[in-house]
Amino acid sequence: MREAAGIGADLMLAPMVAMMRLPLMVAENGRVNSPETARAVHEKATAAAEGAFAAQMALWQSAARFWPEVLSGRTPSLFNGIAAANSISAGLKPASRVVKANFRRLSTKA
Repeated sequence: MREAAGIGADLMLAPMVAMMRLPLMVAENGRVNSPETARAVHEKATAAAEGAFAAQMALWQSAARFWPEVLSGRTPSLFNGIAAANSISAGLKPASRVVKANFRRLSTKA
């Protein structure tokens, strides 16, 4: 629960990061090599790929624990929602990390 709150708090910085990045991107308008725009696109694509992989790995781990959970008498995490919560948390973690790093980097430029 604490980890999810931390991820949510980091993602709340996303609108601020967009507003801090916008003047830099406007200043690059028309330039062939626009580093801030390229960095923004690269970071988003990388975070999306990392998030998708992390979410799939979390689901795979839950599926791997299915029979041990059943045989021990517990409700499988695939059925009680824990697997979905773990998958969502793992999928959002890379985006949270990137947003937080961008906020720190861009707040020093302002």
